Formats: sequence, structure tokens, C-alpha cells
Amino acid sequence: MITVESGTPVNLTASGAVSLTSGQLLGFYVNSTSSGTVVVRDGGASGTAISGTITPAVGFHKFPAYCTSGCYATLGGTINVTFFFSAG
Repeated sequence: MITVESGTPVNLTASGAVSLTSGQLLGFYVNSTSSGTVVVRDGGASGTAISGTITPAVGFHKFPAYCTSGCYATLGGTINVTFFFSAG
């Protein structure tokens, strides 16, 4: 088993692609939020949700998940979040 300990940072303030290729989502850091929400999806905007609606606090949130068709984040409310993703 390979353990990934670092990843490429991708900052989002609106819904968007974290990665267009398969790989591992390691987690995300919420820089700021005001009732912001996150839904993580495998694939694009209409991809399969791999989380429920998360209402995270500021800080790091570990979220190890393998995304076979890329990774997409649907964001709601006001939120600034940096995702850490390792392609491959």
C-alpha cells in the first residue's frame, strides 16, 4: 500500500474542478467561511457525490478518498477552501 502524504494545492471560492485526472484527495483547508458548504464529487459537476453536504469550520479537514474520474467540489455559501490532491 502506498501512502500519499502531500498533494497539489487547489484553491476554490466557487464550485469547480479540483482535478481532471484520477487520483487521491488528501483533504482540504478552509481558509475562511460564512455558512459555507462543500460536497465532494468523483467526476465533474454531475459526478457521483462521495460526501454528504459538509459545513466545515476554518482549519484542515482530512478527507482521504480516491477519485477515479477526477475530483470536483460543489461549494455553497461563502467559503474559501484549498484542496490537496495527488494525481495518479
